[in-house]
Amino acid sequence: QVQLVESGGGLVQPGGSLRLSCAVTGSIFRIYTMGWYRQAPGKQRDLVATISTLGNPSYAGSVKGRFTISRDNANNTVYLQMNSLKPEDTAVYFCWARTQTTGIAGSTDRWGQGTQVTISA
Repeated sequence: QVQLVESGGGLVQPGGSLRLSCAVTGSIFRIYTMGWYRQAPGKQRDLVATISTLGNPSYAGSVKGRFTISRDNANNTVYLQMNSLKPEDTAVYFCWARTQTTGIAGSTDRWGQGTQVTISA
């Protein structure tokens, strides 16, 4: 069974930094694009950043210049380094990956369980 296991959330003061990690485990044949979304209370889930198989990143305008997405293909892991954090970055952050399972044609979108990030003084 394929799982996305997240870690690294927490409480930090404005201006601080956090690093999120997400490891994909299970019978994975291939991982395509990976990324991070976030959902604040009462709001829809929004895209934060994605990274292609070759490592090309894309960012939402609100985080560009402050967040950096990266991936380790050897360990099926994606990271989100978050700097200069603001109170409006407070949300549950979800890892996402488009994967192909061993022995099964086609791809499937997978989600992590979410990790809380709170920015507060």
